[in-house]
Amino acid sequence: MSSELPVALTIATSDSGAGAGVQADLLTFAARGVYGVSAFAALTAQNPAGVSAIHELPADFLQAQLDQLAAYYRIRALKTGMLFSAPLIRATAHFIERENIPAVVDPVMVATSGAVLLRPEAIATLEEELLPRAMLITPNLDEAAVLLGRPVGKIAELAATAQELSARYGTAVLLKGGHLPGGTLIDTLAVPGQEPVRFTSKRIENVNTHGSGCTLSAAIAAGLAQGLGLADAVAAAHAYLQAAMNAPLRVAGENFISHGVREDL
Repeated sequence: MSSELPVALTIATSDSGAGAGVQADLLTFAARGVYGVSAFAALTAQNPAGVSAIHELPADFLQAQLDQLAAYYRIRALKTGMLFSAPLIRATAHFIERENIPAVVDPVMVATSGAVLLRPEAIATLEEELLPRAMLITPNLDEAAVLLGRPVGKIAELAATAQELSARYGTAVLLKGGHLPGGTLIDTLAVPGQEPVRFTSKRIENVNTHGSGCTLSAAIAAGLAQGLGLADAVAAAHAYLQAAMNAPLRVAGENFISHGVREDL
């Protein structure tokens, strides 16, 4: 008899191009050795070059999906991705509070292609209701700038910025530094009451990074579902993403993240 797989949940949006969103999350869950379940917040018409349409699902339908999943599965961790609107964010936040599930929140606001993925009026709901309920939030520098109301443009600012966000929302923050120029990338983990931890890697050229944020947050949630502590889950997810980019898939004339990499389980 095989041992029972831990269950992880993604609450996010469909990517019709399959490189990001729910599709990338489920691929990542499988690669990281957990059983993935999903609740859809919206659908998109997109490919790695851009998003042409977004279809928001009703909040009560998102709630119905979440209720069905919680009634059957023991969900050990979850991640959120693009939630798009205040009602969807509110439903997600209330579910996290009700079920008391460790949550990794990727505060998706703008796609790599530049498409806006969060309604402006939803940002306040995100800040007030969802971020304080997270175990970890994983903003990139553009998202951190929106949350703080100022740009973050220097490596020397990363630790202090991560700590500021952690103090503001009362939760751990993994600030992703990949949007800064240069060949060295630094992600900074700030946990309340602890010194920041840096995760350093070399920039990998000639790989399309579409879906990298989704993949990282899903991999962290998978680690939490397996019982890892937060810092260990982040470290394992960081290593997985690097491996997935160092052994890319060739599709449609480009190199993409290979979610099926199973190193360091």
